[in-house]
Amino acid sequence: MELFPAADQQQLEFIKRVIDDCDYYLLIIAGRYGSVSETGLSYTEQEYDYAVGRGLKVIAFVHENPDDIPLGKSEKDPASQEKLRKFREKVCTGRLVKPWKDASQLPALVALSLVQTIKMSPATGWVRADKVANVEVLSEINELRKRNDELQMQVSKYRQALVDLTSPPVFKDLAGLDEETELGGRYWKKSYSSYRGWSVTTTWRRIFAHVAPYLVTHPAADTIKAVLLSALLFDEKGMDRGDSTNEELDDQDFQTVGVQLSALGLVKIEYSKSTAGGYGLFRSFTAAGEKLMLELRTVRTKMPAAGEQLKK
Repeated sequence: MELFPAADQQQLEFIKRVIDDCDYYLLIIAGRYGSVSETGLSYTEQEYDYAVGRGLKVIAFVHENPDDIPLGKSEKDPASQEKLRKFREKVCTGRLVKPWKDASQLPALVALSLVQTIKMSPATGWVRADKVANVEVLSEINELRKRNDELQMQVSKYRQALVDLTSPPVFKDLAGLDEETELGGRYWKKSYSSYRGWSVTTTWRRIFAHVAPYLVTHPAADTIKAVLLSALLFDEKGMDRGDSTNEELDDQDFQTVGVQLSALGLVKIEYSKSTAGGYGLFRSFTAAGEKLMLELRTVRTKMPAAGEQLKK
């Protein structure tokens, strides 16, 4: 660092004033000794000595192979070459230095070393006079920042725990969409004036196809139960609507349907506030559930493709 002012001022004294305002001293040694003062030492070596005497942390970067430096960037005078050699030895004695070969390495080396040094040996830093009164405030802000970081870590852990709790479990023997299951219940048969039992064998794919479109509105359980009951009795079983009333779906069967569709990753159950102001369980489909619903419930065209029409 050879920082010379334009004002009529002793060069080294000015440099000392600059160093007095610093917390760290960074030195890069290549193939030149530098401008020499009347003392016979370069300003760079004198400022280095002054920084060491002030107790500043020194970050030194020394060229690994000075003999490889181009002649145009090296000292040609034997006396200066000897002074540079001794200066290098002084810098490398009693402290760790960072070797470098190419100037392109320096930005990364300097940035990394400076950060590490500041972290390992933090200094007070430079504070403007009109900001001194705010040092306590800044300290408090720093403590709040640390506390915020801790809370963010806790939130992240709780969020992951919630995901683990709400994610559908994975079972190796989980029944697939096309496997059959039996659902049942009872209804009042008008022609016999009595309750009769009913049962339907269907697949989990068909069950989901029945209820999926109604999940768009995040319905309550009773709505889904009524939709599924109607589909099973009148669409799949083909029961006569005119001869039945008070139809019921076994509640245990219905609960199993909810659990199974959730385990298959198609439906999620959320506990949230209702429009009436209370709280309850509401169903909706997952991204995978929405995709499957579109596959199952969209109407495919019966028109032949354009190419097939041309062939005809």
